[in-house]
Amino acid sequence: MSFIVAIDGPAGSGKGTVTEILSKELGLVNIGSGSAYRCVALATIKAGIKLEEKEKIIDLLDKIKIEFKMEDGKDIVYLDGEDVSTRIRENDVAKIVSPISSIKEVRFKLNDIFRKCAEGKKVIMEGRDIGTYVFPNADVKLYFDATPEERARRRFEQNKQSGIDMSYEDVLANIIARDKNDMEKEIGALKQADDAVYIESTNMTIEEQAEAAKKVILEKLQAHK
Repeated sequence: MSFIVAIDGPAGSGKGTVTEILSKELGLVNIGSGSAYRCVALATIKAGIKLEEKEKIIDLLDKIKIEFKMEDGKDIVYLDGEDVSTRIRENDVAKIVSPISSIKEVRFKLNDIFRKCAEGKKVIMEGRDIGTYVFPNADVKLYFDATPEERARRRFEQNKQSGIDMSYEDVLANIIARDKNDMEKEIGALKQADDAVYIESTNMTIEEQAEAAKKVILEKLQAHK
């Protein structure tokens, strides 16, 4: 029987980091939706396809292979056999991932893949519309949030650790622009599911945020048995 944890929230709200922590601590399969869309964006760049060439982007989904693996305690993302875990976080990918994720056919194809991955498994998945669209019947729904300034600070620090050269001002501008874009999407817009537990993490450490989420999940897991 499947057990699905859906975590939604804006960019930089901590959902990716918390998902990684909880997948390891609770033995949940981590399905990386955001990384999958970033892989499509990177494949688009590599193929020299322009954003307005939507049909070509859609066709890429039938040609590329996206994989998620746990290696040495780390979640690794592969695109056509290449480790792109750091590459998909770089600025050129970040700039186009939101418009690419707005293409209906891209979302439909990836969502079908995500749902098949969850069949008969205990999974955790984070993104923008996991609890509202991808898994509307998820056993646990969480919505993370924090101020744009705090989310930009977190992303800026992550970029520095990954060797990505991008100013705080640029990160903040991207965060604000992405929030607007994500909330105004025709399909899969960023919003809190009616039955999601809201966690405001501006003044939380990532450990405190993870513990708050873990408490909700464990209560549901106990009831699920």
